[in-house]
Amino acid sequence: MRSRDVVRLLFVGLVVAAGFVVAAGYLSSADESGSDGRPEFDAGPRDGVTVVATDSNTWLGESSEGPRARAELVAFAPNGSVLYYNDSHTRYWDVDPVPNTTRSVMYVAADHLSASECHSEEACTRNVVERANLTTGEVERIYSRVTPGKSSTRWHDADRLDDERLVVADIARDRVYVVNTTTDMIEWEWDAQRDFSLDSGGPFPEDWTHLNDVEVLDDGTVMVSMRNQDQVVFLDREEGVVENRTLGAEDDYEVLYEQHNPDYIPAEEGGPAVLVGDSENDRVVEYQRDGDSWERTWTWSDARMQWPRDADRLPNAHTLVTDSNGNRVFEVDEDGEVAWSVDIAFPYEAERLGTGDESAGGPAASEAGIESNRGGGDDGDTDAEVATADSGVLDRAWLVVEDLLPGRTANALMYVTPVWMGGPEVLAAGALAVVLLLWLLAEAYWSRWSLSVRSPVSLSRRR
Repeated sequence: MRSRDVVRLLFVGLVVAAGFVVAAGYLSSADESGSDGRPEFDAGPRDGVTVVATDSNTWLGESSEGPRARAELVAFAPNGSVLYYNDSHTRYWDVDPVPNTTRSVMYVAADHLSASECHSEEACTRNVVERANLTTGEVERIYSRVTPGKSSTRWHDADRLDDERLVVADIARDRVYVVNTTTDMIEWEWDAQRDFSLDSGGPFPEDWTHLNDVEVLDDGTVMVSMRNQDQVVFLDREEGVVENRTLGAEDDYEVLYEQHNPDYIPAEEGGPAVLVGDSENDRVVEYQRDGDSWERTWTWSDARMQWPRDADRLPNAHTLVTDSNGNRVFEVDEDGEVAWSVDIAFPYEAERLGTGDESAGGPAASEAGIESNRGGGDDGDTDAEVATADSGVLDRAWLVVEDLLPGRTANALMYVTPVWMGGPEVLAAGALAVVLLLWLLAEAYWSRWSLSVRSPVSLSRRR
């Protein structure tokens, strides 16, 4: 057999292998829908109701079909069946239990409006805070405001201050404010420009702080996630940012890298501690307050984790994790093992009803002796070095590639790919493209025809 035929057989084998990985990923994660057109979920039984809010990602345009073109608020009953489903909004974000109820939640959602609906030359966003009864399906709108544009003007969070007042994370105007939902009056406001330079974070005013989370602590302090500054700050409503209490620093990616949804664990539960989705580091972490500093006491990641955006500590010392680009919500036990999981496209936040708001009822990792999944979170470890022992070859290969990619490239790549493509499928698709290109170049080189690039262009046969 001629040497070029051997090379062709090698190309065929590589194409078949890479194509098989891509096809298998597509078939195993295909969006199966029921008779009503809604996706079907395979959630196993778990104590309590689990509510998941998903952030649609129309990666081929706003009118695209497919799993990420649909935003959902889904509640799973204890037996794993779907208790409640709503996909009437463009995006769903924060979801919280309503106090003194068992099956009601308050959530933040957004709807993209056309330029004509906005009476403008550009599109806008209607941000809403609503309350839903998961049993009856009744929905009540609590508060709503329209912001210009779509990209970085959608509110991600609003926290309840009392029966009449909300604390709003106004991502569009880089501020936090308290609004009385009965009178519609703003009673207090903190503008990030009060304590942060415009040279920090992202571009001003397009996406300067990406202020994506607020939490009102028992003493009235407001904890705020400044994503683009890589910081979690604590606000005194009279003085502003509390000095020497901030977690993280801009561009100090060993601590936090564009985080989401920090949760405060109080002293009575072993804190003060903060549990946070360390999104661009592809991990969830917990920091314990030690004197005037923060010490990382818990880290969890695995080969599949990609851009997690929420983690809640449950009263049983388990942790409920929302893995956005990993397209799943799962529960990790105190030994660091996955105890429950459901695949769902592009989730933003999850809540287990009956366990308190966010991580309010859960213990600190140091208090409960909760095991990390990355050897205690040593700073020097790369993703490839800490991959779990049961990770597949392609999973490990993807982690090696991910470590080599600059900055946020891997997560940006996963963000724009179809929902069924995990790291191994992306790697296989890239390998398939490279192999086909090399094969094409080889055939051109072997061809008895040569292309002469001169004026005029001519095609001549080799002799």
